[in-house]
Amino acid sequence: MINAYSLLVILGWLCFILSTSLLCGKFFPHEKELSRKVVHIGTGPIIPIAYWLNVSKDLALIVACMITAALIINYRLRLIKSIENVDRKSFGTIGYGVSITSLIFLFWSNNPSAATAGVLVMAFGDGLAGLIGRNINSSQWVIFGQKKSLIGTLSMYLVTVLILSSISHITSINFEIIDILLISSLATILEQLSPLGIDNLTVPIGVALS
Repeated sequence: MINAYSLLVILGWLCFILSTSLLCGKFFPHEKELSRKVVHIGTGPIIPIAYWLNVSKDLALIVACMITAALIINYRLRLIKSIENVDRKSFGTIGYGVSITSLIFLFWSNNPSAATAGVLVMAFGDGLAGLIGRNINSSQWVIFGQKKSLIGTLSMYLVTVLILSSISHITSINFEIIDILLISSLATILEQLSPLGIDNLTVPIGVALS
């Protein structure tokens, strides 16, 4: 029964995020990244919500695989255009699904905090970096064809520090401040190296393994 209830809550959250993304696409058609970032950021809390609901590893893997398969189909067919409505070629949404599935498989039973850290850093760190970097003028540069900005990079770093500090405070993991700063630096570097959206795979897995 608890798994059925948990599944309903998770699917309800996903429907809420998807609906919000569609509404953003409708009311802000010129903000192409906004709808995608709503999904990007909104998907992150699924992992801590699932832990809080005591979702089993098997159910979590099934849901993650189904979501990843749906993202692959949507990438090919563009059934929900707002999720892939970007001005560059990117497999980021697929990478995001693969990374979440991988983290569940690797860490769900023995180190859930690692999975939570990896997903939340990707969701909020990278997501907010993209939104803030595009809307606040600052120095910019290009790496592997991807435009990056000083304010976006700082946002990624500071949000990662905040997330890791919060997880360290809430859970039994006691990160030293030097560990938080080093992992945040690693995440920020990986986010810089993002051709084709590969950072959606490398950042969460890199943070979790650290």
